[in-house]
Amino acid sequence: MSKRRKNQRVGESTPKREKVRDVFVPRPFEGLVDEPEWIALRELVPAASAPLRLTPELIEEYGDRPVTPTTVLPMAAPAMTKPDGRVFVGLQRHQQSGDVSRDLADALISALRTEPGGQVSVPPLPGPGPRLQDILVDGPLEITMHDGFDFWLDPGAADDPNVQASLERANSAIYPTVKLAAARAAYWCQVPEKAHVRMVLPEDEDAALDALSRLGAAGALTLGDDTKFAGMFRAHGRLAPVWDLPEDTPAAEWEAPLAEFAKRYAEAVAEQAPLDAAGRRSRQGLLGRQLTLR
Repeated sequence: MSKRRKNQRVGESTPKREKVRDVFVPRPFEGLVDEPEWIALRELVPAASAPLRLTPELIEEYGDRPVTPTTVLPMAAPAMTKPDGRVFVGLQRHQQSGDVSRDLADALISALRTEPGGQVSVPPLPGPGPRLQDILVDGPLEITMHDGFDFWLDPGAADDPNVQASLERANSAIYPTVKLAAARAAYWCQVPEKAHVRMVLPEDEDAALDALSRLGAAGALTLGDDTKFAGMFRAHGRLAPVWDLPEDTPAAEWEAPLAEFAKRYAEAVAEQAPLDAAGRRSRQGLLGRQLTLR
């Protein structure tokens, strides 16, 4: 963590803020052990959460308050704090600056400064300060999938008809999603009339694209009969391939096909030879079937 002024608190900027340059950070989660999972929670998963561990420095300053990032918070709030001291940070919200990691860290620290149960105020644009990589004890995310957003609520809150109606609206936007064990950052989801498997690849974009191109040239990109490689997202410096699947086949039945694909993909990543003509044609085709998420 960078040096701070004497007596300056963790995450606190100088009284006179400098104008922040909106520098785009293409890999905001770079350096975190579970970078692909952070990307999946930020971009692909509708309802999930995972507890975080703060650095001893933050715990000493703000107390050992449980902190949980979640995909979405009520009204797309950046953060909220509960009367019992718990802190929630919303991952899927509008980006404030060019650095998602700095935005999330600023929201988290703003919540820690807020009295339990109080309204969290987050600056519209964060000043210079720490990023997630500076304030977390890094490690694998222990992700919990949710069928609804009831975990937002304090006991008895759902008795309020207005709260219940708001919760029902939020829950209606959730499509069934299952975290798969066969590969890292891989999720099955069901949308109207079809299902998908989506996964975030850990390799650099070029290496991942070359590996997918080799598999495409070999006719090995699908997950089996009645499946289709639909394309891929580019998200925070990583690729996320997507497959179309039959909607009536349960998630558990895709574990084995995904494990086989993961093995083929790992072998393709390890291949060091330049792409041949078929691989280059496959690569051009894949480039035309990608969508960038930011």
